[in-house]
Amino acid sequence: MRKISFWLLILALTTSAGRAQDAATQQQLDKLSAQIQDLTDAQVQQSKRIEALEKEIADMGDKVNQPVVNNSASVDDLKKLAEQVQEIDQKRQDDREMILKQLEKLAKIGPSGGSHHYNNPPATDEPDNSAPAPAANVAQSGHPYTIAAGDTLAAIAKAYRAQGVKVSVREILAANPGLDANKLYVGKKIFIPDPAAK
Repeated sequence: MRKISFWLLILALTTSAGRAQDAATQQQLDKLSAQIQDLTDAQVQQSKRIEALEKEIADMGDKVNQPVVNNSASVDDLKKLAEQVQEIDQKRQDDREMILKQLEKLAKIGPSGGSHHYNNPPATDEPDNSAPAPAANVAQSGHPYTIAAGDTLAAIAKAYRAQGVKVSVREILAANPGLDANKLYVGKKIFIPDPAAK
């Protein structure tokens, strides 16, 4: 009986050891199975992300290949712009020629022709258009002059010099206190001194 008990004990220990080993093996299998499932899920997620990226790349490729309609100028727009620039340049050249012709007329008119007068002088920012009295230290003889469009003091002085009146811009400014060479108003009367007549 002892032998049977002994064998039963060994059998029970072996069985319990086998069951413990089976339980440990089962736990390891469960753990590995869970890890495999996690890896499979991660692979599915990665596949979805890759598909989304491939779709985005394809969409971007389509956009790159499509011409942009609203954000760029067409060839016709550029041609129209070039024509407008040429038209503006032509007007600028015409204005320049007109100013040069006016200056030539001024040079021909000179002091003997008197001052410029307009039938309807344009409105100016200067309310007082009367000819100023010459300054005390400037020659009292000279010529009244009315500013015309496109005039500069240098051009006026040149025109008078061409007529024999040796006057400089500095002398014109001295004869007209408060006159600003950079702000000449059309229709304003100024005094052109004649230094030679002192």
